[in-house]
Amino acid sequence: MTGFQSEKNIILDYFKALDEAPINEMQSVLKSFIAPSYNWKGVYPFGEIDSIEQVTAEFWIPLKKSLYNMQRRQDIFIAGENELDGSKWVMSMGHFMGIFDQDWLGIRRTGKLITLRYAEFNCIENGKIVNTGLFVDIIGFMLQSGVNPLPPSTGQYFVYPGPRNHDGLLYKDAESCEGERTKQLVNQMINDLSQLNDSGSMGCPPEVLEKSWCENMIWYGPGGIGATYTIPRYQEQHQLPFRNNLEGKKFNGHVCRFAEGKFACFFGWPNLTNIPTGGFLGLPGGNITAHMQVVDVYYREGDKLSENWVFIDIPYWLKQQGLDIIERTAKITN
Repeated sequence: MTGFQSEKNIILDYFKALDEAPINEMQSVLKSFIAPSYNWKGVYPFGEIDSIEQVTAEFWIPLKKSLYNMQRRQDIFIAGENELDGSKWVMSMGHFMGIFDQDWLGIRRTGKLITLRYAEFNCIENGKIVNTGLFVDIIGFMLQSGVNPLPPSTGQYFVYPGPRNHDGLLYKDAESCEGERTKQLVNQMINDLSQLNDSGSMGCPPEVLEKSWCENMIWYGPGGIGATYTIPRYQEQHQLPFRNNLEGKKFNGHVCRFAEGKFACFFGWPNLTNIPTGGFLGLPGGNITAHMQVVDVYYREGDKLSENWVFIDIPYWLKQQGLDIIERTAKITN
């Protein structure tokens, strides 16, 4: 594994330029950092885009217009070599914060401070960004604006903190041996859960989790599910509802997976395929196979994982089943 200081500096410069750019200069900022052959993956309703102009017009400009004086507030910043193909990626996770002064995606403005939770993956080749995966928590944003598009959640959604020890901003490269320890632990955990899926088991004995998780783990789930604390409550408030109410679970792999220091991250397009049988998110089931696009960011303390920030593109998962919560919310509230 080689160093990633150059890639980190490129992304930090990109973020700074993007934050400071006036609306009418945003496209030129993107063009100065991004390769012409660019692929951008975003949550529903944005999807996959291959045009800098389209990404600027459909995502960045409306968001910056809606969130007055928008700031990027990072909690985790890491880089590494994608273990799937050797490419170099930088991951930033945190919140976009601003004053919600214009409607966004049909969500009515509040005129008050608001945050939009994000995880952004950027792949660098020859000094340019060639691929981006940008996940934002739209349901969490809705909840802050006073609109709940789903039944009550099993966990608790709030503005999530960064890592407990406030050591997530790795602007300088960490020792490679630490990242290797984290990667091995995450891969062990993934393999344990994949074996459960392959076996057809709907539940999960707690001892399976105890192999890789500390008892006082914290799982920060997306809006619609919420966060939960300790292995018993994680199982009660998320894992078992997920496992018991979704059939035909299939792991499809990842686009990017890497670790640096005590942190690891990945995303898939899609990661998972499943069939909702009823009960998950408090919704009825059916016989529709739906894909889940997911981000996981992990924090290791010692020999166990202790915190996990999760993004699931729930609006996309529901859209495949015939429920467009963004469109429905916009029609009702406006």
